[in-house]
Amino acid sequence: MTMSFDLDRARRDTPGCRNVLHFNNAGMSLTPTPVTAAYLAHLRQEEATGGYEAAREAEAASEHTYDAVARLLHCRRDEVALVENATRAWDMAFYGIPFQKGDRILTSTVSYASNFIAFLHVAGRTGAVVDVVPDDEYGQISVSALRDMIDDRVKLIALTHVPTNGGLVNPAEDVGRVARAAGVPYLLDACQSAGQMPLDVEALGCDMLSATGRKFLRGPRGTGFLYVRRSMIPRLDPPFLDLHAATWTAPDRYEMRPDARRFETWEGNVAGKIALGTAIDYALDWGLGALWERTRRLAADLRSRLAAMPHTTVHDKGRTKCGIVTFSMDAHPAEDLRRRLRDLHINVSVISPAASRLDADARALGDMVRASVHYYNAEEEIERFIRALSSVTQR
Repeated sequence: MTMSFDLDRARRDTPGCRNVLHFNNAGMSLTPTPVTAAYLAHLRQEEATGGYEAAREAEAASEHTYDAVARLLHCRRDEVALVENATRAWDMAFYGIPFQKGDRILTSTVSYASNFIAFLHVAGRTGAVVDVVPDDEYGQISVSALRDMIDDRVKLIALTHVPTNGGLVNPAEDVGRVARAAGVPYLLDACQSAGQMPLDVEALGCDMLSATGRKFLRGPRGTGFLYVRRSMIPRLDPPFLDLHAATWTAPDRYEMRPDARRFETWEGNVAGKIALGTAIDYALDWGLGALWERTRRLAADLRSRLAAMPHTTVHDKGRTKCGIVTFSMDAHPAEDLRRRLRDLHINVSVISPAASRLDADARALGDMVRASVHYYNAEEEIERFIRALSSVTQR
């Protein structure tokens, strides 16, 4: 833990800490007071003056969110689209690629279910092929195997940076170097990494990146964003358009926007957009490097404590691990543990094999408890969590 980290401030800013022990940050983090205040302030303005009118008055605040995302990712604001969730962001990029028969999609064993379903969907429609890159000795994507699998039929490299079912952090920068050297578009799913760790799209080497607001960024639900490198934007054909993404220029013609907002739609959650910008500002004010260091240390402590418990298996893999910790306990179904912990005002989630089917099948994983920590969690909460687990498993 960094000695200068102000845990008292982090917890004062997080009212939910007074009510629950929240180890479900990979599902949705507890929102800090400034984010909730920004969200509610705009809803009250809509209530008082009307939705369209409130949106006009809040235009500067809405526009600021593009700048906030650009600062977070070290990109240009015209490379940012704001959408309602990470899946929609990812879909707008993926379905914008004109796949043809024989084109290859390279991905990893920990691809998220929604992404892999989209791979199969497109493969069935177009005749494209999905090829899974094997893991290396650490359980992360094998960069050398990826390099060997590159040929002139590879149309996309799609990587889940941090999987939903464990603490693994895939070597996204190494993958980016392979993609750039081969001239292959690279789509990075940063749903679970945005807000946990620093992200720099130039260092990552990705052409497209999708993320959500509700998880480690601590924004509201129904918010997400898509980054598309400026040079990549004209190469993508959005799966659908509206009067925001394009202009109807003549009875038989339209023109798409030249920037990443061609992947947006006109209607959206203005309060959520503003609050997402506030959440990103809040995270950047703390410093992503400091938050990443603290989150990793808390997770490492939790893993070691769980590993020392009898009849308990920690399932996280990878050379680098993050704030997500997955485990199972003999003779105690994961859902039963989640319910019993919830009775004690402790929040965790259950991850089923269907969330990341290839990895789960390869490792014969069943349902697992996912306990995901964040920087505002206290060291004492880990001790309380272990005591609670011991208590509920002895009943």
